[in-house]
Amino acid sequence: MPTLALPSTLTHAEVPICLQALAKACGTAGPSSGGPALRSEGGPSGQTLVADASALSHFDSSALAVLLEARRLATAQAMGFSVQGLPARLAGLAALYGVTDLLAGL
Repeated sequence: MPTLALPSTLTHAEVPICLQALAKACGTAGPSSGGPALRSEGGPSGQTLVADASALSHFDSSALAVLLEARRLATAQAMGFSVQGLPARLAGLAALYGVTDLLAGL
């Protein structure tokens, strides 16, 4: 199962690197140039993309944007989507913005 391990810091400045790793996880781009750790097993179709947010300690609403883009790309690649280790503060932001259900598995 493809896994995108989000970094400890995810603010506006880190978004481009995270999106590169995300595209790689979904099989839609070449290798990323550093940033979040990525582990992939098997092909994208029929798999579940897992966003591991357990390392997040410093973030802003950009982290939600990355997670929502991960969900969008997973759906476009006929993959399931789930988030592991969502910090309580980020879950609170998701609730504030009304996107909690979008971060649940497909």
